[in-house]
Amino acid sequence: MPSQHTPKPVRADAARNRTRLLDAARIAFASGAPVSLKQIARDTGVGIATLYRHFPTREALVEAIYQEELAQLRVDAEALLDTEDPAHALRSWMDHFADYASTNREMAHALRVVLASYQGPASPAREQLRTAVQAILDAGTVVGTLRDDVRAEDLVIALVGIFTTTSPADGREQLDRLLDLLMDAVRGMAPPGPYPPPPAC
Repeated sequence: MPSQHTPKPVRADAARNRTRLLDAARIAFASGAPVSLKQIARDTGVGIATLYRHFPTREALVEAIYQEELAQLRVDAEALLDTEDPAHALRSWMDHFADYASTNREMAHALRVVLASYQGPASPAREQLRTAVQAILDAGTVVGTLRDDVRAEDLVIALVGIFTTTSPADGREQLDRLLDLLMDAVRGMAPPGPYPPPPAC
């Protein structure tokens, strides 16, 4: 007898609807024009109730669209640690995140809403970004270039707040100044330098 906790299989038509909704939403958000969830549903050929069954909020839809890009930000953090000391890696990663957010303003707004909510389990977006930042913070505390009392989720929320309150029309000057201020707040006592190789086994 199957366990009562066994998840129900996703119906093929439901899976197709979800994929079509994501495809239509991805195109709509990439256009840069204001996006209506009702219009996305119409473009997909489904009712708005079907959209909400798959994505109960606007933020859930946007987060699902950009899940692959969020995963890439985590990969970027790991790659930067291979070539830079943690403090420099964190600043470079902030630039990567800034480039991403500036071209995905809808995503930046949705992330602010998702990341600011601490109710319930962590969302995939919050966990992807927290993991990326935590890896850099952990490396930085080992060599002393980053503070050991900084929480990764707090740093991510600060970054999202900066990205959503600065205007791309003003260029990168103000954004870079704010990111430098944030780096000053999390920097440890040891000066950044060559990242020492791990001890030999």
